[in-house]
Amino acid sequence: MKLKGYALGILSAVSYGLIPIFILPIKQAHFSLDITLFYRFFFSALMVGGYLLYSKESFKINRKEALILAILGVCYALSSEFLFLGYDFLTAGIASTVLFIYPVIVALIMFFFYKEKLTRLSVVSLLLAFTGVIVLCLKGNGLEINFTGLGIVMLSSLFYALYMVIVNKSNMKVSGFKLTFYSMLFTSTFFMTKAVAANESFAIPSAEIFFNFLIFAFLTTVISSLCLVYAIKYIGSTPVSILGALEPVVAVLISVLMFHEKFTSNLLIGITLILMGVTLNVITDRKNMNHA
Repeated sequence: MKLKGYALGILSAVSYGLIPIFILPIKQAHFSLDITLFYRFFFSALMVGGYLLYSKESFKINRKEALILAILGVCYALSSEFLFLGYDFLTAGIASTVLFIYPVIVALIMFFFYKEKLTRLSVVSLLLAFTGVIVLCLKGNGLEINFTGLGIVMLSSLFYALYMVIVNKSNMKVSGFKLTFYSMLFTSTFFMTKAVAANESFAIPSAEIFFNFLIFAFLTTVISSLCLVYAIKYIGSTPVSILGALEPVVAVLISVLMFHEKFTSNLLIGITLILMGVTLNVITDRKNMNHA
């Protein structure tokens, strides 16, 4: 089960890291962000809903579950929104890597609000990850940090951390598929409301963009979210959130190889520190499990 949890955590991180492939061309085409995110989550909800129908699983939820799922939807929506706004200030690779501060936030929320213990090695791994993110945000050789971009992506990170903690702590008796379906549905409703309020057109200009949305939804949302939900069930939210370090690595590789982002020494040092933090955390978690 543990191994399965780790494998799903890695798959979730890698598929989420593919986001720049889809979002950068859409941004360059000056296509509306709200409409893009509405279709991403709407198509995702349809795909997961289709699977629920196929497996004859009930869509029924009670009022308390509906409220929690709506909150999850808003957290996911705000996390996506701030991440894509952050792309305007930081490169896609760096923004995706800064998002990765969320394990630090998850661990801190669990520590302060749920009195979950932080081992010494956990603290070291979180500090390594945090230092890596700071190094990534340094411009050139100086200490010039793009604070606007950093602040925006940190907000994205905070809402993603809240999403993970709520999934872990809500103890809802709903399956991973049902949880993902309603999260996506509420997230798409959030963006639809924004787009309607701004009087934006929902027309998809070309078949190419339509397929882009479909693949975008399936790869970065359906696969990523389902793997995330099951990984949290198998190994808990702290190890899963730290495995998420692979997200920025994938995003940086894509940004460098496909979008010709410069591969600087800061980028290399930052990613190395983050990966060291992740590996250390996973090893610590395994040790704790063996002693338990």
